[in-house]
Amino acid sequence: MSAVDRFSLARAAQPRHFAAHSHHLWPDVTAQAHQQAWWDAVEHADHKWERVFAVVVSEAQAHIAGRLRLPDAATIAVAANTHELVTRLVSSLPNPARILMTDGEFHSMRRQAERWAEAGRAEVHVVPVEPFDSFVDRFVERAGRHAFDLIYVSHVMFDSGFVVPELPAVVEQLPSSAEVVIDGYHGFMALPTDLSLMADRIFYVAGGYKYAMAGEGACFMHCPSGRVLRPVDTGWYGGFAALEDASGGVGYASDGSRFLGATFDPAPWYRFNSVQRMLNRDGTTVEGIHDHVMALQERFLDGIGPSPALGRLIPARGTVPDRGHFLAFAGTDAERIEAALRGWGVMVDRRGDRLRIGFGIYHRTTDVDDLVGLVVSP
Repeated sequence: MSAVDRFSLARAAQPRHFAAHSHHLWPDVTAQAHQQAWWDAVEHADHKWERVFAVVVSEAQAHIAGRLRLPDAATIAVAANTHELVTRLVSSLPNPARILMTDGEFHSMRRQAERWAEAGRAEVHVVPVEPFDSFVDRFVERAGRHAFDLIYVSHVMFDSGFVVPELPAVVEQLPSSAEVVIDGYHGFMALPTDLSLMADRIFYVAGGYKYAMAGEGACFMHCPSGRVLRPVDTGWYGGFAALEDASGGVGYASDGSRFLGATFDPAPWYRFNSVQRMLNRDGTTVEGIHDHVMALQERFLDGIGPSPALGRLIPARGTVPDRGHFLAFAGTDAERIEAALRGWGVMVDRRGDRLRIGFGIYHRTTDVDDLVGLVVSP
């Protein structure tokens, strides 16, 4: 069975879905997994949590650690979204916190940072991502200019697909006193990612909504041991593991469970595990997925040619060594083009003046050719 065939239910409902970078379609195995979560809740009721943590979450942690080359799966905390994990981390920092970030971060971090600054809880410094060729030098230079408490940067920028090159080398140049967060939401399960050399230095956040093909509600944060052990924003699940001596205060474990929150819906983790098992059974690797998507991107770009109708490709073709799993086109007609494609039953998405088109393992070359025909038609 081909990878495309694994998505028969979703493809029947969305035959022209080209927003794999936004809401990735779910493979068929997730339907049964979702039902299994329901049956476990019925059979075990309140006692289902023993199974959720000991079996379901434990399996998910192992899958994540394997994909990211993390040496210890216990460093992974799970949550319904990355926003709660990041805000919990920031609650561990001095108030106000000095934060360095980029202008390419997703709206949740941008909005939250602006609100912290507005409320006097953070001093926020922002480095423009463009021009791309000088980003790393500018970001590293700015990081060393002040004593930052938190340095936050995406592995892949959500509005352009720009990939921060040689991430381990970049992290190595950042001040050791700052907590470093790598937002991997557009990188996890899309770009081959090896965190082994950075595991004791960075926090890494990502989730299942996009390339992990598991839907919303399955997010996680790798939490290096020995850094920021006592978040102020803490939930009762944070006290489940063996607690360290807190001198009579609130105790925390030393692993990732110190960043757990409170009750969450476990069903997304059933879906996540089912997808990971499917990929493992099929021998599908992240490297294979990435190669497939890059080939589809090249086929699409070859097909449309220098198409001013879609706008300007960001970053320009041939100017970066790698890009994320979508193509971003900047132009004043982005809203009109998105609406026209929707009228033809084509699902893409738009962020401001940037039209984003994404491919996944559920696309064939014939799907790309079909899209090219619509884009270049008079």
